[in-house]
Amino acid sequence: MIESFTRLRKQPQKRPTRSMDKLLHSTLRFPKFHKRALVATIGIVATSFTLASCVTNVEDGTPEGWEQIVPAPVPEIQALVPEALAQRGVLTAGANPPFPPFEFKDSDGQIIGVEMDLVRAMAGVMGLDFTPQEQDFSLILPSVQAGTIDVGASGFTDNEERRANFDFIDFLYAGVQWVQATDRDTPVDPDNACGLTVAVQRTTVAETDDVRPRSEECVAAGKEPITILSYETADTAATALILGRADALAADSPVSAWAAERSEGRIEVVGDIYLAAPFGFAFPLESDLTPAAAAAFQHLIDTGDYQRILTQWGIEEGLLDEALINEKPLS
Repeated sequence: MIESFTRLRKQPQKRPTRSMDKLLHSTLRFPKFHKRALVATIGIVATSFTLASCVTNVEDGTPEGWEQIVPAPVPEIQALVPEALAQRGVLTAGANPPFPPFEFKDSDGQIIGVEMDLVRAMAGVMGLDFTPQEQDFSLILPSVQAGTIDVGASGFTDNEERRANFDFIDFLYAGVQWVQATDRDTPVDPDNACGLTVAVQRTTVAETDDVRPRSEECVAAGKEPITILSYETADTAATALILGRADALAADSPVSAWAAERSEGRIEVVGDIYLAAPFGFAFPLESDLTPAAAAAFQHLIDTGDYQRILTQWGIEEGLLDEALINEKPLS
């Protein structure tokens, strides 16, 4: 575990259900990444700057230098796979794009992203093919529970509430991180944000556990509250920041880093990562598949494929050094 995230793990935080299901497809430039339709934002963006100067379409969607990593089957791990799944030969995962870099669609409509690469690699170790299935976010966990898909892979936070019905193979620790305009005269300080305007995606941890409590603290201290611009999607929240309607954007740390890296220098992350919690792949409670998948994940860590996959997607913090089920080591 990276040291900064080890420290954060000692301060467990309850995170609400992930709803950051659309991300940064409007005013940010994504060289080498797929762009969805801009109809909803063209009118807004055109009033501030030329759309063509900040948006480009791309042909495949994967990062520059990306390579698909599918390890060879490991016989002793293959032997752990439930017989019915081994005979079927295909591991299915429910996902709800877009939520880059975790999952989104390329220009051919294929679901790609770091979670898809990780589950595909796990499947390879188990001697299985991999097929992602697009679903409404609210239907993924019920589908896992019903057995119509094998695993949920869509930015799920592993928390105590969900562990009552599911087991999670954790793959990353992430927290909240703020983003500001690069040319801002006075740096944004999340700990001194009273009176600022902050864009968030509605009902995400950044709103419910971070920005709103901070605003309440401001009021209690007799200071100006934080003006919270709450949007249905994170792309519109990022648009508000780029257009100068907000002083900052608050989002999950990989989301913030992804946005800043692809903004052509318009925005940048600021401050530390906090409210860290594990993201995990959801499996049916006490499923025979979970130990096999966890062993496959440990194999990816041991061979370095796990780190290579995350690095390809620009994720270099919060990585695990051993496989965890519900935040507990395998042995």
